Amino acid sequence: MTDYHFRKATISEIPQIWDILQLAIVRRKEEGSEQWQDGYPNPEVVQKDIEKEAGFVLTDGETIVGYCAILINDEPEYAKIEGKWLTNEDFVVFHRVAVSEKYLGKGCAQKMIGCIEDFAIQNNIYSVKADTNFDNSAMMKVFEKLGYSFCGHVYFRGGQRKAYEKVLQKSAI
Repeated sequence: MTDYHFRKATISEIPQIWDILQLAIVRRKEEGSEQWQDGYPNPEVVQKDIEKEAGFVLTDGETIVGYCAILINDEPEYAKIEGKWLTNEDFVVFHRVAVSEKYLGKGCAQKMIGCIEDFAIQNNIYSVKADTNFDNSAMMKVFEKLGYSFCGHVYFRGGQRKAYEKVLQKSAI
């Protein structure tokens, strides 16, 4: 029986988060991907996320099973998209999505993205944006399954990334 919770990460959890990210970095390499093979992300990046209160974990009971960073309107590269976003309103952006080796294939990435969408709505924001490497087919499948639209390309550290956006429905309350 899984008992998932999504919450802000704490500094003391960096070692567990870094274990998950390190294995994800190795996994990307084994899949032949260039993503995350340039010394990024690293423990300092995770620490900065958490200090800015942008680092979030998905837990199953006491166990950390996933990590991501969530920012609001804080992605300057997105203004330079080659293509066109669906909206130009406030947005939530997520980066550094990683799931524990033991929890792969259990829908944890989808669960985290669902929590990110809830976070956006709680902040009265109805756009979620993200990007991934052209060779991260697993993430692209998740985006398509969850109703994200491909909007164009953005660039990070010299690499082209595919940019996606989902417009969330305002609840009729």
